[in-house]
Amino acid sequence: MFKSNVSDFNHTQKLIQDIKDIPETPIFIGTDQEGGRVQRIKNIDHFTTMPPMMEIGKTSDLEYAFSIGKQMGEELHYLGVNMDMAPVLDIFSNPANTVIGDRAFGKDAKSVSQMSGAFSEGLKSAGVIPVVKHFPGHGDTTTDSHVDLPVVNKTYEELKSLELIPFVEAIKKKTDAIMLGHLAVPHVTKDFIPASMSPVIIKDILRDDLNFNGVLMTDSVKMKALTKYFSEEEIYLRVISSGNDLILMPADIGKAFETIRQAVLDGVISTERLQVSVRRILDLKYRYGLFSMEEIEHYQGFSR
Repeated sequence: MFKSNVSDFNHTQKLIQDIKDIPETPIFIGTDQEGGRVQRIKNIDHFTTMPPMMEIGKTSDLEYAFSIGKQMGEELHYLGVNMDMAPVLDIFSNPANTVIGDRAFGKDAKSVSQMSGAFSEGLKSAGVIPVVKHFPGHGDTTTDSHVDLPVVNKTYEELKSLELIPFVEAIKKKTDAIMLGHLAVPHVTKDFIPASMSPVIIKDILRDDLNFNGVLMTDSVKMKALTKYFSEEEIYLRVISSGNDLILMPADIGKAFETIRQAVLDGVISTERLQVSVRRILDLKYRYGLFSMEEIEHYQGFSR
């Protein structure tokens, strides 16, 4: 859901319900509701304009962060949104970074970890799925991934000493979903493949080293960090084959589906690879009450 989808509360609520009524299976309805300058739904009935998370972080008040997350979650849930692409776990470590700036909870790993964790728990208490972002950390960049591919010139050890700390803490607390950023980390991956489509970042680091088994999604694949260097079909193939579970905002959803379908038929992507993602998605929907166990067991091979 974006500002362009939102008119007033009643019409937006009806739009969401109409969308939910189309498929047989319950679907995720998501938005970027961070607070501050990234708040897609505001200036309508029942919605509060929230401060930037940097202001929340400066208070060091975990109860306050929880209450902001809870209020935001309740407002989203009332509208019909069940997934929020928030909170930002990036650390505002580079003063020249205008992309993140006051979207971050702070300038150090401890405050970002603690405050984002409390905010996430607030969202979850209202029945909204938090999607923490932008792995492996967008805080020390100066390039906007909407315009070009940011490059982070740090080793894995350097990332572990700062950028990855909030994500590691979120994984320990069983975070449900992580969004991958469109940024290159050449000293880690040995190439300039964006983290959002890098097997090294997704499989070797997130899945194997950090033991994250929740849902992984890309940032919007319409961003020029990807489209400037890869064709549309190549983007879809790379993000799925590398291990993402969800493609966020494909330019053409029909083309995305057909590209992946054909890749499976051609043996480029295995059915087993897709089943792993389907399991994770079904499990997340089940844990948030979108699916009953009986409904899940109707899917052949997906019984718990």
